[in-house]
Amino acid sequence: MRCGRCLGLIALFLALASPPARHAVEAALLLADLAGHPFPSAEISRERITYAVDGRSHAADLYGGERPRASLVLVPGAAAAGGDDPRLVALAGTLARAGWRVLVPDNPQARALRLSPQDTTGIADAVRHVTRDGGRTAVAAISYAAVPAVLAALEPGIARRVAVIAAIGPPFDAKRVVTFFTTGFWRPSSADPWRRLDPNAYGKWVFVLGNAQRLTDSGDRVLLAAIARRKLAEPVAIIDDLTSRLGPQGRSVMALLDNDRPDRVPDLIAALPEGVVADMDGLDLARRDLSGLEAELLVIHGADDRIVPVGEGIALAGAAPRSRLYLLDNLAHADLGAARPGDAVTLWRAAYRLLEWRDGME
Repeated sequence: MRCGRCLGLIALFLALASPPARHAVEAALLLADLAGHPFPSAEISRERITYAVDGRSHAADLYGGERPRASLVLVPGAAAAGGDDPRLVALAGTLARAGWRVLVPDNPQARALRLSPQDTTGIADAVRHVTRDGGRTAVAAISYAAVPAVLAALEPGIARRVAVIAAIGPPFDAKRVVTFFTTGFWRPSSADPWRRLDPNAYGKWVFVLGNAQRLTDSGDRVLLAAIARRKLAEPVAIIDDLTSRLGPQGRSVMALLDNDRPDRVPDLIAALPEGVVADMDGLDLARRDLSGLEAELLVIHGADDRIVPVGEGIALAGAAPRSRLYLLDNLAHADLGAARPGDAVTLWRAAYRLLEWRDGME
């Protein structure tokens, strides 16, 4: 009997030592960590570093534990706190405890809520830095950051360096995202019927603040930035004293924001200042051929997302040649820590796949 128990324990040990069983346990521990219950491990470190690529200087936070097995570039979305956002810090810590060496590049423009196609360069340079000695890396991108992350992974010199991209709450079609945060209507594709969900006004005013600098009318630039900052600080604030002073360029932006009909959005976008339209097109994955994306794309999106509707994640997963889609009922907007218990199995599957890639890149 005693020998039988020993054999049973040995069999159990061997089973848990196998990669599938080990990944299953680690994925469960990772989810517990996200929920605020860190799994037992050595303490992680967070170090501020600088690096240069082809003469371009960058700053970043580097997270790591005792024995990191692979590298991961974690890209914050458009948020004033950037890499210091407590949710981002918690996620970076979780990933570091799970065996990743996590680089969080600093993007001053995204912290200023100014989004640009040039953000692609910073992500590509982060990938170049962590793979400078060879090998590949993973990339995890929050919300808007998924767009330049995918664009970076399409670049000829970067494509083979990125093994997997985890996109959390990502946009895909820029015009559909604008349609949603101005009218509340969304759909995964033009073949689908419109659906309605009350949007979070944050997306609308970040759009205004980020695009104000692209106007050639300096007065309208100042007024639109002031409007956006006032609304971001207090969503119900009165802005009539500012909108009444806008010129033609500023009024074209406000006409888009005040519209509530999805069928009018394309014409209203076309009437925007040229610089706004050009950068929108530059950040529109729906206009890109994604067939050259070598990385596997893991798309995680919540049905309750009121900034980037879930249809965007569905569409992005459908456009990528190698993708896996993880749909959650409750994720808020790209906040993995906000997921509900009912979504645990789906998140576990995503974590399991990411851990498979971690060990596959060793």
